[in-house]
This record gives sequence, C-alpha cells and structure tokens, in this order.
Amino acid sequence: MGKIILTGDRPTGRLHVGHYVGSLRNRVLLQNSGKFDKLFFMIADAQALTDNFDHPEKVRENILQVALDYMSCGIDPAKSHMFIQSVVSELTELTFYYMNLVTLARLERNPTVKAEIQLRGFNHSIPMGFLTYPVSQTADITAFMADTVPVGEDQLPMLEQAREIVRRFNELYGETLVEPTALLPDNAACLRLPGTDGKAKMSKSLGNCIYLADEPEDIRTKVMGMFTDPNHLQVSDPGQTEGNPVFMYLDAFCSDEYFAKYLPDYANLDELKAHYRRGGLGDVKVKKFLNNVLQETLEPIRARRKELEKDPGYVMDVLRQGTEVAQAAAAETLAKVKHAMKIDYFA
Repeated sequence: MGKIILTGDRPTGRLHVGHYVGSLRNRVLLQNSGKFDKLFFMIADAQALTDNFDHPEKVRENILQVALDYMSCGIDPAKSHMFIQSVVSELTELTFYYMNLVTLARLERNPTVKAEIQLRGFNHSIPMGFLTYPVSQTADITAFMADTVPVGEDQLPMLEQAREIVRRFNELYGETLVEPTALLPDNAACLRLPGTDGKAKMSKSLGNCIYLADEPEDIRTKVMGMFTDPNHLQVSDPGQTEGNPVFMYLDAFCSDEYFAKYLPDYANLDELKAHYRRGGLGDVKVKKFLNNVLQETLEPIRARRKELEKDPGYVMDVLRQGTEVAQAAAAETLAKVKHAMKIDYFA
C-alpha cells in the first residue's frame, strides 16, 4: 500500500492565516513533493454539524468557501482529491462500529474535546455527536487507509485516540486498519498562531482572524491594531518578543528576502528582535513591516480566489469528482472492516 494523506477542515467559515501556516501551506508542499500516492482533503461538514445542528445553512454555505480557499492556496484537483464528508456515508457506518472500541470516560478525558467543550460553553449539555468527534475522525482517517495526517499541535490528542482505536480494532479482528502518524509543521511558530488580539485561539466568533480572502485594507487595519507587548509603552522601552503576536506572525511568515525589500536596516528577523528587546524600536514600524509581508503572501492567493469565484460550478464539479473517488475508497475499506468483524453476511 502506498503513502496516503488525509486531512481537512470544518466548514464553519472562511479559512484564515492560522489555517494557512498550520496546515494549508504544508499540504501544498506535500502534494507537490511526489512522495505520496494519494492525498485526500476533506471538508468536514458532518463534524461541523455537531455544534451547528440548529443552523445547517451556515455549514452548507461555507462548503464552497472552504473549497475556494483550498484551491486558491494551491490544492490541485489533478493531484489531490477534495471531498465532502457527509456524502461519503461509509464514514458514518465506520463511526458506528468504532464507538464500541472506546469508552465514554476516555472520550471525556480527551484534552482537545475538553477544551472545545469549554470554549463553546456546553457544560453538561454536550451533543453526543460532538463528544464522539474523535471516533468520527478515526473513521475519516482509516476509511482511506491514511498513514500520514498533517495536523496542528492542538489535534495531537485526537490523533492519539485514533491510534488507540485502530490498535484495539486490529487486536480484536486482525490486522486490517493502518495506524496513522501525525505530521506537524516544521516551523514551531506555525503550530498555533494566536489571534490578532493575543488570545491563544484564532476564531471567527472572537473577531480576531486575518482571513485568506481579506482585502488589502482589511489586512492593514487588523495588523495595525494587533496586540503587542503591553509593557512596551514608549519606543525607547525594551520589549518582549516571546509571546508577542506581531513577532509570532513574523516567525510564521517572514524570510530574509523580505528585509532587503521592505526593511533594509536589518538583515534578518533575529536582528529585528534584538533591537526590539533592547529598546529603541516602535511597534508601528514592526507592524508596517508585518503588513508588507502579509500583503505579499496573500495577494496571489486572493487573486486566484477571485478568478475561481467566477465559476462556482467548476469548483463544485471538482468536489463532486473528488467525493466520488473518496466514496469508492471508503467503500473498499468498509468491506474489509465488515469482513474482519464477520458481519459481511451476504458477501
């Protein structure tokens, strides 16, 4: 069996720069590396419904938006398969079988699930679909026999639970499923990009995102309003670069060539940080530099997106074709799972 990738995003809104540095940019590199035989990129609408079940129209309208973001960043339908999760019904059946392999207590201990429950204020009114998200994710991964799953750091507990379920299945029914491995971004700054307000999570509901489709003026406004070191009150004050969102964004996006173009007084980011730490460098100057870096990075993505927006029918055809490939792959895995469980009665 060849090398296979599965990853995806919930369609709860347009994708932002955190998605880009955390996964999307790397997905394009992996797609073009020639090291993988198949790449599946899932728009996880069924999982998005677990906490948007009362507003399904919100999920539906964002299917196209996520697909546009994928393709504008460089996901190529000639090399990768983009698909809609809910259309692949085999994933639901696999989830049902895997539920028997994990306990309620184990699901409740999952750090990612606990954090998301707290963020959404579910308290004791947790939708069962939301609580079983790790099981659903296991079905998504194993359905395509994916051995590699590009994720952000916050998703590592989810992947570890998937590995546990796979091991349990193989112990009970024989070696059938592939145990997946996480693939994290090489750049530590990309593991979790903070919101522009300094909060740990970038979220549409918090209004602290820079979206991939943002117009230049929107980007500039958001960057110039970014949270920095609260103790760096005067230009002459020494400043902190660790935990400073502006410098965290520069860590994620900046390379040396940007300095020659936009800030020639410095050779690289290390020199800029050193000046900020000893004092004498204002936040406005650093933010203007970050704005230039982001504008140059996002301009071709935005331009490509606008071209794709002219033909939404083409984008939906890409999703339809990718979903057909995904259905065929998932059906093959489901048949193997049912055979291993001895429930393929009429085979």
